[in-house]
Amino acid sequence: MIYLVFAHPYPSQSRVNRALLDAVRGLPGVEVCSLYDRYPDFDINVAAEQSALSRAELVIWMHPVFWYSVPGLMKQWFDKVLNYGWAYGDGGAGLRGKDCLWVATTGGKVETYAAGGIHRRPFVEFSRPVEETALFCGMNWQMPFILHGAHEIDEAGLAAGARQLRERLEAWMEAHAGAANRADGQP
Repeated sequence: MIYLVFAHPYPSQSRVNRALLDAVRGLPGVEVCSLYDRYPDFDINVAAEQSALSRAELVIWMHPVFWYSVPGLMKQWFDKVLNYGWAYGDGGAGLRGKDCLWVATTGGKVETYAAGGIHRRPFVEFSRPVEETALFCGMNWQMPFILHGAHEIDEAGLAAGARQLRERLEAWMEAHAGAANRADGQP
């Protein structure tokens, strides 16, 4: 199962994140949790989230980048759900060995994330806290899927990005199914 944690404060107003989500929503075995729809009061059901994560083999964190970070409710989700004794620390193996894919969108184009750009640093420098969160929990960090220029992307570029994300998940599912079959002794 793939557990996709979607965090957009205004999901109905998001053209780009909605297109990415719609591209993968229909894939078999994908369970979507839209945080702002499910927890508008920020009162996260930790047991339900941990149960879903326990069933998952791939966890996706999908959101727009806000002030070089995750949206507020996703940070709250990290703080509450990825707790000591479950996700890390003594006995904390709830996520160990699971794959983690970060899917993020930025308003700025890729060239704005460079020494001479408005953000002055390559985007990878802003990804470190999210990556370290996954690694600290024993997850297998996958190469992130980042779609830059969300404010200006045209329909063709958006469709191509959505298709690339879907193809990436399909490839992961195919590879994972192949590994599961080999583990079961099937060719």
